[in-house]
Amino acid sequence: MTGIDLGTKLGGVLGGRTATALHRAFGIDTVGDLLEHYPRRYARRGELTVLGQLPLGEDVTIVADVLEVRERSMKQRRGSILEVVISDGQGRLNLTFFNQPWRANELKPGLRGIFAGKVGDYRGSYQLAHPAYELFPDHADAPELADAEAKRWSEAPIPIYPATSTIASWQLQQSVDLVLDALPPLDDPVPFAVRSARGELGFDAALRAVHRPEVDRDWQRGRRSLRYQEAYLLQTALLQQRASSRSLPAEPRVPKPGGFLDRLDAALPFELTGDQQLVGAEIAADIAEPTPMNRLVQGEVGSGKTLVALRAMAAVADSGGQSALLAPTEVLAAQHLRSIVKSLGPDLSASLMPTLLTGQLPAADRKRALLRIVAGQARIVIGTHALLGDAVTFADLGLVVVDEQHRFGVEQRDQLRQKGHTPPHVLVLTATPIPRTVAMTVFGDLDVSTIKELPRGRQGIESFVVPLVDHPGWISRVWERLAEELAQGRQGFVVCPAIDAKEVEPGEELEEGEDTARPIASVLTTVEQLRSHPLLAERRIEVLHGRMSADEKDQTMRAFAAGEIDVLVATTVIEVGVDVPNASTMVVLDADRFGVSQLHQLRGRVGRGGVPGLCLLVTSSEAESTARERVDAVAATLDGFDLAQVDLELRREGDVLGSLQSGGRSSLKLLRVAHDGEIITEARADAARLLATDPDLTDHPVLAEALQRRLDESDRAALAKN
Repeated sequence: MTGIDLGTKLGGVLGGRTATALHRAFGIDTVGDLLEHYPRRYARRGELTVLGQLPLGEDVTIVADVLEVRERSMKQRRGSILEVVISDGQGRLNLTFFNQPWRANELKPGLRGIFAGKVGDYRGSYQLAHPAYELFPDHADAPELADAEAKRWSEAPIPIYPATSTIASWQLQQSVDLVLDALPPLDDPVPFAVRSARGELGFDAALRAVHRPEVDRDWQRGRRSLRYQEAYLLQTALLQQRASSRSLPAEPRVPKPGGFLDRLDAALPFELTGDQQLVGAEIAADIAEPTPMNRLVQGEVGSGKTLVALRAMAAVADSGGQSALLAPTEVLAAQHLRSIVKSLGPDLSASLMPTLLTGQLPAADRKRALLRIVAGQARIVIGTHALLGDAVTFADLGLVVVDEQHRFGVEQRDQLRQKGHTPPHVLVLTATPIPRTVAMTVFGDLDVSTIKELPRGRQGIESFVVPLVDHPGWISRVWERLAEELAQGRQGFVVCPAIDAKEVEPGEELEEGEDTARPIASVLTTVEQLRSHPLLAERRIEVLHGRMSADEKDQTMRAFAAGEIDVLVATTVIEVGVDVPNASTMVVLDADRFGVSQLHQLRGRVGRGGVPGLCLLVTSSEAESTARERVDAVAATLDGFDLAQVDLELRREGDVLGSLQSGGRSSLKLLRVAHDGEIITEARADAARLLATDPDLTDHPVLAEALQRRLDESDRAALAKN
């Protein structure tokens, strides 16, 4: 076969039946897709798998010897059963074939092979029913193999591919072999000078080394080279987008002496922290330029990111511009409005007219808000997805602030950005600290600022795990401890993963593999339990969750902030932005149902004022389970940046990377941001040097073509909007 390349559809190479099976099982459609379905490990023909450790109910691929083969008739119906016993030298496993006696001619005692199937249990013994298998050649029957060739064959690593019950590992290997035999040598997207300086294999050699290794060093070197190439392509794309966004014109926004920013600073009842001053200076320098700012500000929970953003809004207002703050929930949008009005004071609020726009505003309030925005009276607009609607028109949008960026898709952020007559400056806030390698991989086209320093006066938070699996009676002490805090005039949160026994709050889906048998703590059940608890029965206990209307949620939060509610039983609608200084206690029920960053965010709702915080993480997860590891990690440190690294190592990679890296041809294949920080850093520096002399890749057409193939249209749109 001639004329195939990485973009060739597999139907013409492998046949329609195999191509359809690969698409259904893995979403593999092209030659490139198949060759990027890399082996997950490598076995040896001399390797014996530990049969005693096979997981029941899972598909496995094992290497073992045939010990016994016997056939017997079925008792209840016509036909026979062929039973084969295989062994790894220690344990044994039964293979069962119904009405296939001819397999006895293949499966002879003494032969070794690879066997694949789902591990089942029959009368207390593990078995594989109708497994697929591939036997290794019997050298006794192959005298034509020279000793050296036989030794090389027996020592060559066997690629074990991610497989399914319908497609076995060696069937994938056979498909890969057919493709590699037909594929002409591939050009290298990474320039020769870059590769040679690092000692990396070329693209073609690396692919063949990974799929057809003769010794372990082959696949190890091949994977390293492909991992670097992956990092190089991604960083080149990000740096190109960075340069493209900086080539657009923007309106410089410079504060006036004695203007809104100076008045805001003069009215602040405290000094900015050093980090706030530093990040503020970076933002001020950015927005004073005639090119759009694209900056990510990441900071610890309660570090004062919103104030930094507000100062930027005041600077934009000094030049006659408007700012839009996009918040993920109506609760948070309303909270932002209140805190901004409080920070501005009555005089500045009257001048800047902070305006709220959400989807559930009454018609008259919505009309009034839209008129203020289009007329330019509202210099600061705070809202939810409602800001993205066609009816929302700005007089002069100069700054877009996106709070908790991971809650929004790139399309939504771009919709708001396009409402500016010229490209507005963009400031992205996140209270979820991001490891440096993730920031480079996902936000590589943004400048990144960090606020670690907390405002003076914070009393800190003590965190404890309450392991009910070991001490079920400790739940009583949780409610006693909450009552003790309330007796001191303080308030508390109780957070549940579900609204009621049947409905999990949107976005709180369970982690893969977690226990779904035990009931989930729910808001509606818990509130009734607390209202009837002897120590809490006299307390004012209310609920907050996603099924409530915007008005109900806002009224509840206002009452809680005013001290009219003692305990708020809620879902994660209070995860970010909610600021009640008198709240001292955070109880998280079924804490193992939440991610590390979520738990850190929830904990950050207490200890924000002059009273110390207490966080009790209640869990029924077993010790040493992944779910328990998350909870233990959060209790062990208040450092969000340390927790971000833990989160990265515990979670699936795609979850951490977000929409840009999830699915499609742009998803990471071999690169792992938790472990490959050095490679990512080096690839970024190498890509920057190349783009400095060839920004459009005119002299590097193979690299340009690889980027085009690597990033499909939707991924390119995601890059353009990030």
